[in-house]
Amino acid sequence: MQKLGLTQSLQQKLSPQQIQFIKLLQVPTAELENRIEEELELNPVLEEGESEDGEDDFQESGEDEVETPESKEEDIDIKDYLQDDDYSGYKTHNDMDDDDDREMPMPTSSSLQETLLTQLGFLGLDDRRLTIGKQLIGSIEGDGYIRRDLEAIVNDLAFSQGIETTIEEVEELLARIQAFDPAGIAARNLQECLLLQLERMDYGQDVDVIVAKRILNECYEEFTKKHYSKILKKLDLDDEDFIKDAIELIVRLNPKPGGETSSGLVKNQYVIPDFILTNNNGKLELALNSRNAPELRISRSYSEMFRAYDKSDKKDKKLKEAVTFVKQKLDAAKWFIDAIRQRQITLLKTMRAIVDFQYDYFQEGDETKLKPMILKDIAQIINMDISTVSRVASSKTVQTDFGVYPLKYFFSEGISTNTGEEVSSREVKQIIKDLIDQEDKAKPYSDDKLEDLLKAKGYNIARRTVAKYREQLNIPVARLRKEL
Repeated sequence: MQKLGLTQSLQQKLSPQQIQFIKLLQVPTAELENRIEEELELNPVLEEGESEDGEDDFQESGEDEVETPESKEEDIDIKDYLQDDDYSGYKTHNDMDDDDDREMPMPTSSSLQETLLTQLGFLGLDDRRLTIGKQLIGSIEGDGYIRRDLEAIVNDLAFSQGIETTIEEVEELLARIQAFDPAGIAARNLQECLLLQLERMDYGQDVDVIVAKRILNECYEEFTKKHYSKILKKLDLDDEDFIKDAIELIVRLNPKPGGETSSGLVKNQYVIPDFILTNNNGKLELALNSRNAPELRISRSYSEMFRAYDKSDKKDKKLKEAVTFVKQKLDAAKWFIDAIRQRQITLLKTMRAIVDFQYDYFQEGDETKLKPMILKDIAQIINMDISTVSRVASSKTVQTDFGVYPLKYFFSEGISTNTGEEVSSREVKQIIKDLIDQEDKAKPYSDDKLEDLLKAKGYNIARRTVAKYREQLNIPVARLRKEL
């Protein structure tokens, strides 16, 4: 016998407008322009430009639902679409003090391999050796190293280029490429990279360069482990200053001559802040930076179509279908403009709450004045969901008088002191950094020692947390911080 049961479930459905707003909210200002251009291409009702004086604009129809095919046979009320409103000439620009258009800097990039190929052309090689050189340059990775075996490169030349060569000939050409700029390029390991850079400094008389080359050639393993006493003994040197000066010279060398990027491109990136925060004689002034977004309005040409339809006695089916299509696009345009407006309101509201919460920090830029702050704190202030605050903070930046910071920078967990006061983890990190900066480099503090010093200052923090914060600050362990 089949049993019937009754279950109740609660589901939340988002409207298309809400989904659009959520997507726009998490888009940073640098990408907003592309998003608007995409919408302009998809919706012919939207257009760029300022409105002319005296022009009539459109008014919201008050209908949230897009017309369905079933509703085509019904009469369309177009009066609401012929009324004036503020959609025409709508701007995504913020009211800034300067109205002048500013040119935004464009990121530039230059290829490392192109630079090397240019230098290769100056060697005057024949076609065969030129091909071998190009094969070697093509094997250079983004950080500037060649990690492929020369034997594998020889085989590649034989199979793909039909060129028979030897490892000795490839090594000879590799040595010539290693003389290219930047210094240290085309090295096969870090040791060779550092030695190539030292070769550029060797004039036969610099003692520091001579000792540095001996360290890398004879004591490389000891150098990597910072066993300075073993280096001193192995090189049979009496004066520690020789070792100290040579090591200082080595650590100033570039370990990645090709750059940090894996693509081999050297990029100059410009951060476009979403907010501008200025301190005007102690008064914090916040502005939303949306200068890159174009001015938007609803096209005037489509209003004429509505007027023609309204005055027409014979409203045939084709005209009615055309008007219905335009109405759908018009609603979509209004939703898009409203979503941008709501985005700006939400961004400003959230940022103002952050500024008020961290007011002391924004006055001076002192990290020790950062208060513990989580997403929930801001969500409660602005009466919005935590997810909304998260979307705002995840990809936005603010320009202050003391630098450009991501909004996530101002959120941190709290740590209790001996007095019961909650302090920001960033304050603790700054204290750890200060302690390490002031330590005796010959006897650097261990994590246990840092824990004791922090507890002496009133911060109850475990050793593993000290280690975590130290790693987040990109500070190595005590053994690797040791200096002569």
